[in-house]
Amino acid sequence: MIAGAGGGLVASVATCPLDVVKTKLQAQRAVHGHEAYEGVVATVKNILKHDGIRGMYRGLGPTILGYLPTWAIYFAVYDGIKRKFGERPVGEVDGGRHVYPAAQVKGYQPLAREHPWTLHILSAMAAGATSTICTNPLWVIKTRFMTQPREEGRYRHTLDAALTIYRTEGWRAFFRGLLPSLLGITHVAVQFPLYEHLKRVAGRDRTEPLTATQILGCSATAKMTASIVTYPHEVVRTRFQTEKRLLNGNGGHEPNTERRGIIRMTQHIVTHEGWRALYRGLSVNLVRTVPNSAVTMLTYEMLVRSLNRRSGFS
Repeated sequence: MIAGAGGGLVASVATCPLDVVKTKLQAQRAVHGHEAYEGVVATVKNILKHDGIRGMYRGLGPTILGYLPTWAIYFAVYDGIKRKFGERPVGEVDGGRHVYPAAQVKGYQPLAREHPWTLHILSAMAAGATSTICTNPLWVIKTRFMTQPREEGRYRHTLDAALTIYRTEGWRAFFRGLLPSLLGITHVAVQFPLYEHLKRVAGRDRTEPLTATQILGCSATAKMTASIVTYPHEVVRTRFQTEKRLLNGNGGHEPNTERRGIIRMTQHIVTHEGWRALYRGLSVNLVRTVPNSAVTMLTYEMLVRSLNRRSGFS
């Protein structure tokens, strides 16, 4: 958990400006005042013109608060499931079955000897679902920070944003976009099994741990592939998270508040903006997430090695 949180913290601070640009591009035509964004360069110029350099880091607070538990929960659950279901039961004879490299650098352990990919996918999806459900309120707050129109009263800080959203929209607003986020678990189901496979290929003829360059290459390739395959869910999720369904005086929502499901939202985007809108911000997302993931995984692997050495593991 310490290694995962540390990796997520370093990566989130380093790539926050790119996250702001990506989120604004995804929210085009969904939030009032965002019609003027026509591309990455125009978006950056608009932010710098009206908000200055601080605008490029808007939402950094909830981003950090979100990444710390997200990666800590993710890596803890991911490795925990692999250890639980992958280790050989006490007394079982190996019988010459194959073994596969563990995420830990302390050596090799049997991982579902006949079906390694099944275990990797199970671990990735369970870990992704757990971290997503636990941290979704923070991602809603982050998205609101990054896409809030300038003419509105700006949130002062993360707690102020949370209280404002709760008073005006109710607690359900914090779980808006959760379903497309859960559908996005397919992202980690592609990324982490591919990452494990690439590490296994890179370390096939090696007795020493992988170098930093090899870890960066494996994680970057896996992240890029997963991002391209699953990107549309991020646009749909951002549209849901920027929707405001205000409460009326009776505790219910305003009658004119439109509510769409995932399919209707996707159809609406494609019908009114074209299918390319589902990939809006993809280029800057790749520039943001690929180095983000590479730094996260490298930091994670290095911290795990250090912690294992301090704990007496080889």
